[in-house]
Amino acid sequence: MIFETHAHYDDEQFDNDRRELLAHLHDSGIGRIINVGSSISSTEASLELARTHEDIYAAVGVHPSEISCLNEDSFQWLSEQASYDKTAAIGEIGLDYHWCRDPEERQLQKYWFIRQLDLARECRLPVIIHSREAAEDTMRILKDCRAEEIPGVVHCYSYSADMALEYIRMGYYIGVGGVVTFKNSRRLVETVEAIPLSRILLETDSPYMAPTPHRGTRNCSLYIPYIISKIAEIKRITPDEVESATEENAYRLFTKVSRSD
Repeated sequence: MIFETHAHYDDEQFDNDRRELLAHLHDSGIGRIINVGSSISSTEASLELARTHEDIYAAVGVHPSEISCLNEDSFQWLSEQASYDKTAAIGEIGLDYHWCRDPEERQLQKYWFIRQLDLARECRLPVIIHSREAAEDTMRILKDCRAEEIPGVVHCYSYSADMALEYIRMGYYIGVGGVVTFKNSRRLVETVEAIPLSRILLETDSPYMAPTPHRGTRNCSLYIPYIISKIAEIKRITPDEVESATEENAYRLFTKVSRSD
């Protein structure tokens, strides 16, 4: 079965057919799904999806672009959700400088990134890292926080192959999604070629980043086979080998997730 490590099925783009789509995924070969929080409200929605769907687990956390919802009270609530038996990770957390040019706001991103890393260490949960146009600061913070003690995945990886190998030396996994199928994805293709299969996780970031030939449409886990096929092509192995290996990788990282039937 395919293990989908990063989706946002709480997104409003699924409001019209969420129930039907989620019911269809297991029969289509999707075994387990991590629905990832990006704010307090989306974390609440992710937890509700985990409560009502056997195949779905939640990641609880606040995306760097959503840190305005964080204060000591909301962080305390977030900390309490980490103990839920279907909370599989802290995420998505990290840094995003794409729209952020203000030095004070960047400092706030760093502060809440570190607080959530500390929460993951305290709760013994893996982390799902978001890093966009913030390569040096992300790496520096992870090293300062002794990231080798906090297992995790760098979601939607977009940096160099050399940096990916550095993350892997720290014990991290690399999240590979639909971008690997794009014509202009040379850097990610080089990364997939350079890193071991044992460190790759499959993800869609649904409803975003749909793979070719569905690029520009609403993404969902049903499109993961396109990602698998591209990784298999790059690695010169079979799609079945990719599916099997990445499933085992995901269970190895997300230890609270029970095995799919």
